Amino acid sequence: MLQRRFGVGLDAGYGCIGRGTMAHIKRGPWWTIPFLRVGKIRNILIPDLGTNVPFTIENYPYRDPFGRETITFVREYRVRRRPSRFDATMILSDGKVLDYLGTHQHLAVDLDLSVERDGSLRLRSDAQRFYEGPVAFRFPLLFSGRAELHESFDDAKNVYRIRLEVRNDFFGFLFGYEGEFTCDFVPASDAPDRLKPRRHERRV
Repeated sequence: MLQRRFGVGLDAGYGCIGRGTMAHIKRGPWWTIPFLRVGKIRNILIPDLGTNVPFTIENYPYRDPFGRETITFVREYRVRRRPSRFDATMILSDGKVLDYLGTHQHLAVDLDLSVERDGSLRLRSDAQRFYEGPVAFRFPLLFSGRAELHESFDDAKNVYRIRLEVRNDFFGFLFGYEGEFTCDFVPASDAPDRLKPRRHERRV
């Protein structure tokens, strides 16, 4: 089931819509709130707290303006009346998975994917680069966070389980959540415009 979920692509011809509940959404101490609120401006971080929070995740394949096959990983959390949203789009570059974050793809993050002994998927973020117009620099991890995500499939309950923690090397825990969801697999050869970034970044 994990292979099917992460098999979304143009050749596969389908997308994946996940709907479920976050048992909890957590954040670090009070001084992390400004950091998280800045990230919310471009749908990069979530400053909200909550339990039993409805959420969706939408994975659609499309070809970006530079001809690269791209997959959306757009999550929406309904903590408040107006939902919070986390935008990510992934491409394959030189055999590595690259994750662009935010509405304008300001951050390009290298991802390391591995399979655990129990068959679950572990994803870790690594080097990050910031792009805005002519400005480009490696983003210091001292001012950012490393994400570690675990995703698995519960055969007994027929649900996907997901757990994420974002930590800063110096300040510790910043943000995290844990929940479960089910998926619908729908025919797709493009992503809805509402899920695509407002600006695509050529640089990797």
